[in-house]
Amino acid sequence: MDIIIFIKALILGVIEGLTEFLPISSTGHLILAGDLLHFNDERGKVFEIAIQVGAILAVVWDYRPRFRSLLTQAASDAAARRLWLNLIVAFIPAAALGLLFGKSIKQYLFAPVPVALAFIIGGLVILWAEKRRHVVRLQSVDDMGPWDALKIGLAQCFALIPGTSRSGATIIGGLFFGLSRTAAAEFSFFLAVPTLGAASAYELFKARHLLHMEDVGLLAAGFVAAFLSAMVAVRVFIRFVSKHDFAVFAWYRIVFGLVVLGTAYSGLVDWSQD
Repeated sequence: MDIIIFIKALILGVIEGLTEFLPISSTGHLILAGDLLHFNDERGKVFEIAIQVGAILAVVWDYRPRFRSLLTQAASDAAARRLWLNLIVAFIPAAALGLLFGKSIKQYLFAPVPVALAFIIGGLVILWAEKRRHVVRLQSVDDMGPWDALKIGLAQCFALIPGTSRSGATIIGGLFFGLSRTAAAEFSFFLAVPTLGAASAYELFKARHLLHMEDVGLLAAGFVAAFLSAMVAVRVFIRFVSKHDFAVFAWYRIVFGLVVLGTAYSGLVDWSQD
């Protein structure tokens, strides 16, 4: 395996793992990093699926007792059945819109400048959300009902715009709708499993002709890097949100987006537009 390609795989895997569950957009970071590293061709798209699966499995592993109970106690435990229902309800809106408009979104918005604009707008929305009075109605994921789940599912639809952030849309949506910070973050983690799992399976099926045995080592390296970095990010993030607001992520998004726009329009960085 080419050592340069291997290093790129590790870098992108770590970026995916660190950003997937934070409100800063993993898709946006991967578009920008892939552009800089010249790893955004068809081979790179398959690689992105592999590292996303690694990040998803990190959440499954970290919350394995909860997922185990969901699988084994759904028939006997009302709380497990309610969470299953809530996840299904929250999953449907973005899945439906993704199937309808996914191709157009990728064609027009999967480029550095639109992503940078989404970074900035998303950061401003987070700052606005943090300035509002946060009234907590639901302290725990177990307190949620289907109507709460549907509202968060609708909020997740904004994440179809690259650079918006799926976790950011669901977490900030959860705050708007009365969830505590910890409950909003945890439901975002749980919802990531069916949402990203289904998206990854669909994209992998469409790109199955691009899978080659010689890429196994590359995919494995990125997968492991994403898994380990996502596990660290999830644990640190949960501790962080229990004591802090999301303003730091908002300012990061705004500054990062302005840097990308500044380098693009000054010609300092030749961001591709294809």
